[in-house]
Amino acid sequence: MPNHHVVWCEGGARRSNSGRPARGGSHPLKRGGPGHPAAPGSGRATERGWFFSQERLRIDHIATEGEQRSSRQVRRPAGQGVLLVAGVIVLGGIMSILDITVVSVGLRTFQKEFDATSAQVAWTMTGYTLALASVIPLTGWAADRFGTKRLYLLAVTLFAAGSALCAAATSLEMLVAFRVVQGLGGGMLMPLGMTILTRAAGPERVGRVMAVLGIPMLLGPIFGPILGGWLIDAASWHWIFLINVPIGVIALVYAAKVLPKDHVEPSETFDWLGMVMLSPGLATFLYGVSSIPETGTIWDVKVLVPAVIGLVLIVAFVPWALHRRNLHPLVDLRLFLNRDMSIAVIAMSLFAVAFFGASLLFPLYFQQVRGESALDSGLLLAPQGIGAMITMPIAGMLADKIGPGKIVLTGIAVITVGMGMFTQLTADTSYTYIIVALFVMGLGMGASMMPIMASALATLREHTVARGSTLMNIVQQVAASIGTALFSVLLTNGLKDITATSPAEVRDQMRDAFASVFLVAAILIAVCLIPAALLPRKKAKAADPTVMVGH
Repeated sequence: MPNHHVVWCEGGARRSNSGRPARGGSHPLKRGGPGHPAAPGSGRATERGWFFSQERLRIDHIATEGEQRSSRQVRRPAGQGVLLVAGVIVLGGIMSILDITVVSVGLRTFQKEFDATSAQVAWTMTGYTLALASVIPLTGWAADRFGTKRLYLLAVTLFAAGSALCAAATSLEMLVAFRVVQGLGGGMLMPLGMTILTRAAGPERVGRVMAVLGIPMLLGPIFGPILGGWLIDAASWHWIFLINVPIGVIALVYAAKVLPKDHVEPSETFDWLGMVMLSPGLATFLYGVSSIPETGTIWDVKVLVPAVIGLVLIVAFVPWALHRRNLHPLVDLRLFLNRDMSIAVIAMSLFAVAFFGASLLFPLYFQQVRGESALDSGLLLAPQGIGAMITMPIAGMLADKIGPGKIVLTGIAVITVGMGMFTQLTADTSYTYIIVALFVMGLGMGASMMPIMASALATLREHTVARGSTLMNIVQQVAASIGTALFSVLLTNGLKDITATSPAEVRDQMRDAFASVFLVAAILIAVCLIPAALLPRKKAKAADPTVMVGH
């Protein structure tokens, strides 16, 4: 039998060390209980008023719920068990992230197949992104309410079914609709994967498992175009979707056997008002931002109207999420009370803007300036992936032992050097020089992105991991969209200034335009050194429950 002892909570209720109210005491938030400020006969409440604010009562209430949930959690699996769980998550990540880059290669094929304009076929990407953005904020609540295993199985099923339907589409409208189904599943896969892995590994191993999760996140944008180009050339466009079906079936069977059984508390309320504001606000804002590359300016009505409406909804969500009566906000912004989480979010935002934005430049440089095909451009980017694969597991292991601070600082410095090499491009720059620069960048990427995420998640308590991973994925999605739009506009404006007439001079001026944008990317990545210098430089420990509010 466990040895229960009774302690007094702030707010006046007695509680045992198991997290359950002790006999003779009531829940501190239950009306009429001794800890409630309005409790009849509560002399201490009358005399001292609101000495213990409702926010402190909320913290104690959430800590109690967290202890109750944690007491029923299964033990974390051993090293081999964590690797098996990681394998499931990597399969899901490969499907969702590869699919985005693979489909981008098929846009021209869609134009010919459905006799559509480039703006019309772009909805195959936009629809997916909007569905993904809408469902991500709901994932944290749904994971706590229904369990991560059940939700992960549902996400894989939606994605695989959406893929099969996309392959069977006979019109562009059907394809866009089925891409939305894909996005609903794909939007849940990454935050759920981060939650499952973090809970399975614990703070002492989170760096290593995040390195595993980083494989599809970093390598998808590099190898996706290669796979997409090959499938379209060797078979047909249908196979860029059909390839997800067998992977999805394997992931379903694998997840059903490997993922631990869910232990959930189905009593948590759903933040309906938060959903009405944040999900459409995020989707509308991202739609406006994603329209920037098409319009070439942020002042176009197509950009401004949805972006402003979305931003207003997002801003309106903030005070509601922080309101003391909102015990379970859709996305818990009180997580920012954790210093490590706040710094990691800032570092992730800057890094995602620079990294995902700059990722757009490399294939365009090879195709427009060097005249390479889409497939050859993808192959030339392979050294970047190889470099990331070398450093990612090493960086994850070191981050667990000495903290992510020094690792991320080194990684960002290396990326800055690699990006700086691209600012020196000339008409005669050899492919050896370019390949070395990409390899150096890959070495830095493997030591940057996932350790930043690990530094945020390592300090979360078990019952706040789902909300923390949701918050990180929202930040990454928004920052990546902003980065892509920013660099698209910079490059478009640079190419508009070309005045040369001969092919050689045109190429020289195009090269100069790319070099200028690469300089902006290098500066943005270098700015990441500031928040990176503030990341923890010690081994992660579990968070203090009185500091970590959020559920």
